Parts: sequence; C-alpha cells; structure tokens
Amino acid sequence: MQDHEREGWYGRMTGNGILEKDAPRGAILYARLLWTMSAAYGVLSDRSYLDAATMTKNYILEHFVDKEYGGTFWSITADGEPLDTKKQFYAQGFMLYGFSEYARATADEEATQMALQLFGLIERHAWDKEYGGYIEACTRDWQPIADMRLSAKDENYPKSQNTHLHVIEPYTNLLRLLRETNPGSEYAGKVSAAVGRLASLFTDRILNPETHHLDLFFDMEWTRRSTTESYGHDIECSWLLHEAALVLGDKAILNKVEPIVREVALASDKGLQPDGSMIYEGEPDGSHFDLDRHWWVQAEAVVGFFNLYQHFGDEMALDKALRLWSYIKNRLIDHENGEWYWSIREDGSVNLDDDHAGFWKCPYHNGRMCLELIERIGAMISS
Repeated sequence: MQDHEREGWYGRMTGNGILEKDAPRGAILYARLLWTMSAAYGVLSDRSYLDAATMTKNYILEHFVDKEYGGTFWSITADGEPLDTKKQFYAQGFMLYGFSEYARATADEEATQMALQLFGLIERHAWDKEYGGYIEACTRDWQPIADMRLSAKDENYPKSQNTHLHVIEPYTNLLRLLRETNPGSEYAGKVSAAVGRLASLFTDRILNPETHHLDLFFDMEWTRRSTTESYGHDIECSWLLHEAALVLGDKAILNKVEPIVREVALASDKGLQPDGSMIYEGEPDGSHFDLDRHWWVQAEAVVGFFNLYQHFGDEMALDKALRLWSYIKNRLIDHENGEWYWSIREDGSVNLDDDHAGFWKCPYHNGRMCLELIERIGAMISS
C-alpha cells in the first residue's frame, strides 16, 4: 500500500486485491496508520515501523493539514490536493491520536505541538458550551454545516457516541504524553479536565441506564435518537473508558466508571455467537441484526474481554477473548495476502465486496489488539 512514486499510502485496495492507485486518500486511513506505525515502533523497537511512521507524519503535515484555517481535511486526491475540506471532529481526533503517539515514541516536538493544536481546535470549535459534549462536524472554516454525518450509513444528528469515543481515546493518549513529558504544564491540566468531562458524558449521557448499551445518536440537548445496539462499540468503549479513567487517576471517576465498564461489556455479550465471534449490531426488538463478523469488532472484543480478565479477574471473559482469537486465526486473517478480511458473512463466506485496505480499513484495530495484548500480558507476567 505504500506509494513510493508520489509518497504516502495508496488510498484503496479492493477486497479482491486490486490496488486502486488513483483512489482518494482519507484522513482516517492516514491518522490510523500514523498511530499504528508509531505504536508498533514504541512497543517493538523495529526501525521499519519508525520509518513508516515518519513518512506518514511528514505526508500529513504536507498534504492534509489546512494551512489557512487549521485542522486537517477529510480527504485529498491521490496527488495530494484537497478534496473534501470539511472538518469532521472524528478525523481531528484520530489525527491527534496519531501525532500524540508519534511524540510518545520519538519525543518529537513538532508532533507534540501538532497534537496540542488539534486539541485546542477541537475544544474551541466542537465543544457545546450550552449542553456539553462535542458536535460532529464543521465547514472548512469552522462554520456550521448541514450534513454532519460521519458516513452514508450514519444518521444526521449533531452528537454521536462514536465521535465521543474517538475523542476520549486521543485525549487520553495526549494526557499520557503530557504526564510523561511535562506533567506540570497548563495543557496537562486542561487535557486532564477534558478527559474527566468526557468520562462523565459516557456515564451520564451516552450510557443507556435501562439497557446498559451505549446509545448511538443524540440531538444537541442529548435526547436519544437511536435504538440500535452496537455490540462492537459497547465492548470497545468498555476498555477505552476504563483506560481513560486509569490514566486520569481520579479515584472518584474510576470508582464510578469501573462498574459501568463491566455492565457495558456484559451487555455486549448479546452479540456473541456460538462460534465464538461477535456480530456488529442489532435492534433490541429483534427486527434487525447485522450478522457479519466485522474485522474491527473481533479485534476490539479481544481487548475488551481481556481487560476484564486483567483488571477484574474474570475467567469467563478470558475464555471469550481466547475463543474470539481462535475465530480470528481460523477465519479472518488472510494468510495468503496478509491483513484481515473486512468480514465473514452470515453464511460463512468471505466478504470480498468491501475493502482489503482503504478509507476505513488498515492495521489500526487489529494492530492495536496485538500491541495491547503484548503489553498487557507482559505487565501481568512481570508483576
């Protein structure tokens, strides 16, 4: 997927392995690759990962960063020109995630400053001062935008669980970076306060107290606008929210979060299947289920269930994680071409209609799963 002629990464490889060299290049793909290569170097100390991360960082700074209004574009052409210039805060969050991880791995000041700039932009333009929470998107120059949807399959509401999840994720990483490098700084205090606010939003607004699932979409006043249960997001949030509370180190927030971590993870069990895998989502009345076994859901579920075992001694959760890993090894990994398939269909066939790599798919979810388990198992052994 690396483009040695125009630099950067190609924008798409189809499920059938066809490389589309002129496909547009997305901010999510590049931000996730920056995080993944940086994290892989940080854990494994392999110079090839550092080289890939540095190339990605430089390419983003050259082509994705909006030098007039700040932030990063949603997409660019294969030649590196702006294409979709809207400011989706999900993407700004992922860019922050990538730059903060590169800074953690390399102590690079340029990456640190870029992460701090993105934090400031998100806080300035996305935070709802009246009702709390973060809106979905703005125009290029940070003005209101009619279509806030993250993708065509999403509903057009101003607030979502998904964007909040992928804001608390990079904010936690930025807080970790600042605690490692400059714990007494003004920014460390601001980021710490923001993580605390986000944790409270998940416990008090986004969590459905009746079902223990995370509701997906909301209006500005936090009225719930969706009934869909997303089992993959439930289990992913369970460990990311727990991570945020642990890094924050606020005992009151941790005491409030930890029972919810277990409740949300238990609610996600509804998506587990007899073969050990987890389906994507469904409606509580049974009127709809997405029965595909999506790659990212399986990866996040492994980490989520292992987190319950690691921190709460839940042996049943360890069994769930091991069964998921067995399913991944046997069904999802493309042992011939590398990477994982997008999903396995309900009938057991491989989904070749969706990308093998592209706008939404790269080694972020599955690479992070591997890195998380390497570090978690290592920590348990050493203790």
